[in-house]
Amino acid sequence: MSNSFGWFGGSQETVPPHAPASLGRHEDTVALRIPEQWRQEAEPEPQEPQEPQAAPKAKGGRDRYLDLLRALALVRVIIYHNFSWAWLPIVFPSMGVMFALAGSLMARSLKRPALGVIRGRLRRLLPPMWLFGIIMVGLQVYDGGGPYGPESDGHPTWWWAKLAFWILPLSTPPYPGALPGFHHTIETTWAEQVIVPLWYLRAYLWYVLLSPLMLKALRRFPVATLCAPLVMVIGMNAFGGNEPEFIYSRVWETANDFATFGACWILGMAHQEGMLKRIPQYVLPSIAPLIMVAGLWYLGTRPVDPGEVTDLESWPIAQALWSFGFVAILLHVSPSWDQWPAPLERWNGLVSLLNSRAVSVYLWHEVALTLAVPVLDPLWSYDYLSSNFKWLLNSPWLDLLTAIPLLALLVLVFGWVEDVAAKRSPRLFPYPRRQRGKRRSAE
Repeated sequence: MSNSFGWFGGSQETVPPHAPASLGRHEDTVALRIPEQWRQEAEPEPQEPQEPQAAPKAKGGRDRYLDLLRALALVRVIIYHNFSWAWLPIVFPSMGVMFALAGSLMARSLKRPALGVIRGRLRRLLPPMWLFGIIMVGLQVYDGGGPYGPESDGHPTWWWAKLAFWILPLSTPPYPGALPGFHHTIETTWAEQVIVPLWYLRAYLWYVLLSPLMLKALRRFPVATLCAPLVMVIGMNAFGGNEPEFIYSRVWETANDFATFGACWILGMAHQEGMLKRIPQYVLPSIAPLIMVAGLWYLGTRPVDPGEVTDLESWPIAQALWSFGFVAILLHVSPSWDQWPAPLERWNGLVSLLNSRAVSVYLWHEVALTLAVPVLDPLWSYDYLSSNFKWLLNSPWLDLLTAIPLLALLVLVFGWVEDVAAKRSPRLFPYPRRQRGKRRSAE
């Protein structure tokens, strides 16, 4: 017996056994006279409307949580270099955080061929440094430094050879410890001050060059690779040589910085590889505080002059342990925001600007802090200000408030080179614009 009904266009219809006699075989008659209950039996049951599936999350987008950490790290570096508060590196160890974020991004990029990734990283890093170096070396020579300056390390040829480190910062570029200060208008140690941020670029370069090997080692021997920099920094600083010329040599300095923050860099790579998600959730929150306590204990045992506070950044072992534990907790939390939470949306512009100009802000912030002093010095010539507002003129807060617009001006003038290095259209002020019609909060 066929089960196809006449209203579906079958050539032969079968009348249901419970149908009335009035139901004939003619298709038109069947279509007009079929009772409602039979129509419901023949028609398919209505399906509930399905909610549209969310579009798949785009891979490779910006993680706003990591952007926030990078912006906080930059702000903390500026504040620390202005106030020299010893507690700031404990509250937020910026350098460990910045290296961990860079390691995470490097691991994500290494899904492509390693040589191309390294070349791309160098292309983004070196042009801002080259521009900075051209200006700084020119100013040093103009102020009396250079191959024939008082601190050119002997033979002029050696000074010219060390200029290669301004091109590829495998070691510290040359700089004089003391200069006339442009006829004593600024501090005589200005060159030494503005050169401070370059150690970060030197360590970053070595991490980038060695990242393919570190990532392979991490995938094969995760625990040993993660612990190796900590063992290295403890061995170098607890059992290393005691001769000053050995401790402060270029090789020692480079290797020590590499070891101090190497565990943070590798921890960022492990986070990107998803390794931290595969271990039990209670492990990191249990072990990380113990490592941080060990760092604080070591810091507390260091000798310090009477009346001074021990600075975390002066002791590599303490800094390595504290930074590693702190970064482990941050990456364990890691909410991975593709959009800002409502309370933080108002900071989107500033955070995006700092991330777009991170290298320029880091390179030029010491220049801005150094220039703030001669900018404010003329105010002391006014008797009214020097008599009634001496507290203000001596306040480091005034230095910071003066340095911020100077830094903004320097980034505005020189920051475009980051766009050129990243093969983007140069922008003077990459502040994100709010989309038209976008409201601050949902109604």
